Amino acid sequence: MNISEIQNKILELKKEKDVCILAHSYQAREICEIADFTGDSYKLSVDASKVTNKNILMCGVRFMAETCKILSPDKTVYLAQPSAGCQMADQMDKEMISSVKEMYPDYAVVAYINTTADLKTICDVCVTSSSAVKIVSNMPEKNILFIPDCNLGDYVSRQLPDKNFKLLHGGCPIHACVTAEDVKKAKAQFPNAELLVHPECQPAVVDLADYVGSTSGIMNYAKNSDKKEFIIGTEISIAEHLQYDCPDKKFHILTQKLICPNMKATTLMDVFNCLKGEGGEEIILDEQTITDAKKCIDEMIRLGG
Repeated sequence: MNISEIQNKILELKKEKDVCILAHSYQAREICEIADFTGDSYKLSVDASKVTNKNILMCGVRFMAETCKILSPDKTVYLAQPSAGCQMADQMDKEMISSVKEMYPDYAVVAYINTTADLKTICDVCVTSSSAVKIVSNMPEKNILFIPDCNLGDYVSRQLPDKNFKLLHGGCPIHACVTAEDVKKAKAQFPNAELLVHPECQPAVVDLADYVGSTSGIMNYAKNSDKKEFIIGTEISIAEHLQYDCPDKKFHILTQKLICPNMKATTLMDVFNCLKGEGGEEIILDEQTITDAKKCIDEMIRLGG
């Protein structure tokens, strides 16, 4: 079968089996094309909670599927590729952060949504890259323990100098590997292009950007900008999607290092096989974990709107 034939079979199967397909923006184009919703992890979870489908299929990584299950406990949630984890989400666990909380008892724990369901159970509030500044600003606490991404935490702390931040050494190894030297090379190659980067990048890279924002923020900025050329400083799939979405503009990859192996683990055939009942994995979370993890997500909604 070719790609279009597989896509057509997937569209038939998802209707037949009452499945809503979610695809993170970092997924391949052929997967995004058959998804009911695309976007960042939190947006997808909210989208899934609003549909009437009994089954949800996440094309992304494990923590995203867990977040879907937390927000839609009455639905059956599947992860298309069981091996798709997240290096950042796996860096810190409940035991580790519990120990850190004992060291800093007067600090509120702010968890980036890129964390496991188990770790979320002991955090005060959850944030996304697009909402972190607003949510932390609205928190009454002045002392903030921001986990796990120290680069995003640094970016937030610089926007909110009236707060006291504790940052741990963690984060996205893909975004963190980009250097200021990479930026200089890209700007020399494409001198007329604006640089758009994700705040998971190192501070030295963020300081050189024309725009800093979430994946969705980067895409919206590029689509709405009067500029015609951009260097994209996040996972390379975003430059590809933007090339399709804005054929009148030029998009360049900041560096070939910006490839997430976990996001690339899911294939169109994984989606097809999961729908056939021959692949994927159902996400199972116990009731207590769902209840406790949902508290920090509910607080995110309360503070962030």
